[in-house]
Amino acid sequence: MTARRLAMVDAQNLWMSAKIPSDEFMIYGFAGAPADLAEAVAAVLDRARACGDLRLRVRERGPLRFPEWVDGGVDDRQVHIHAVDDWAECLTAVTALTDDQLDARISAWRLHVFTSVNGIPGVEGAGTVAVVQISHALADGVRDAALAAWLFGREAPVTAVTVAPWESATLPVRAVRAARAHRRLMRDVDAGHVAPQAATRPVLRSNTRPDGAHDLRVLVRRRAELSGSTVTVAVLAAVSRALADHLRTLGDDPATLGAEVPMASPGPRRAHNHFGNVGVGLHPDLPHDERCARIADELAQRRARAAHPAMLAAGLASAAVPAPLVRWGASAFDPAVRSPMAIGNTVVSSVHRGAPDLRFGGVPVAVTTGCPTVSPMMGLTHGVHGIGDTIAVSVHAAESAVGDIDAYADRLAAALDRPT
Repeated sequence: MTARRLAMVDAQNLWMSAKIPSDEFMIYGFAGAPADLAEAVAAVLDRARACGDLRLRVRERGPLRFPEWVDGGVDDRQVHIHAVDDWAECLTAVTALTDDQLDARISAWRLHVFTSVNGIPGVEGAGTVAVVQISHALADGVRDAALAAWLFGREAPVTAVTVAPWESATLPVRAVRAARAHRRLMRDVDAGHVAPQAATRPVLRSNTRPDGAHDLRVLVRRRAELSGSTVTVAVLAAVSRALADHLRTLGDDPATLGAEVPMASPGPRRAHNHFGNVGVGLHPDLPHDERCARIADELAQRRARAAHPAMLAAGLASAAVPAPLVRWGASAFDPAVRSPMAIGNTVVSSVHRGAPDLRFGGVPVAVTTGCPTVSPMMGLTHGVHGIGDTIAVSVHAAESAVGDIDAYADRLAAALDRPT
């Protein structure tokens, strides 16, 4: 494989990971144990060797250039075997794994296998949990789901992403085009054709720096059990009710409550990370149906704005920023600096991972979830992950942000089951 440089945003994710850990953890519960664990692991490694992206490592090329992806092969040491008693203990172990981040120069992914796990949702008896840990430089939520699916047998190859080595030379032209397109965007906003940029909102207890114990909880439902036009809207409406009630008990006023939602970017993929974070209001004081409608409308507005030619032009200009500037920006970032305002008061990341066609050692998948990353300005995060019609809502929280995570998870479960 010919070496290829990292896209600007992928390099930025790589360098920022030194300040804010960002590895992604995809959790897959399988309904049983492979007849031969060693053979099942070997099959996964063989599939990894057949996938170009899963053979990648990062090679730095000095302070004036972007790093490049090189073929580093696949090492058996990328698989770690763990033993736990049950699902709850497994989730605790996964949370602890977030302290052991990848060095993409050595390995851009790992596989953790938990054997003889009792209590996996939807599984009778003991099952197996496989956790794919991936560097955020290598993949976003959609792409890492595709890579994990390939590992577990889905016959859908993951296409490589190529970046022009001379892209930074186009910055002046792209910047001029972006400026012109931005003026058009402002005219369209003034005319009411495009929504303005989402407003930031005051930080709340859930934005507290994540200190104290970290915990992960997972709520599993069938799609038909969720009330909303989409799974994402249904979960956002439930988070609105549960988080507002929980914050009130902690002394916060949730009137301005909102969420930060990762959203796939429009247009062709030009980087391993192809998404942006948008802010939406959660409107906790509205009745459920009206709240769902408002949330859905705001998500549609964010998608329409992201598809405006000005936003596409701005993205192309950003992609051409030279490596020294990107590296300087990452090195200058201070995670200790606090802001009184934020895009949202929690994160809700939603990815459907496709049909329930995945296997590990011949054993079928039953559920998939994740451990969504917390950050200095976000001590409470949610993941929404589907496989077939099984939907898992994960809650990752620090004690500093929510106090009693079980009390919050109980509120969220009630909001999912009895929408109000």
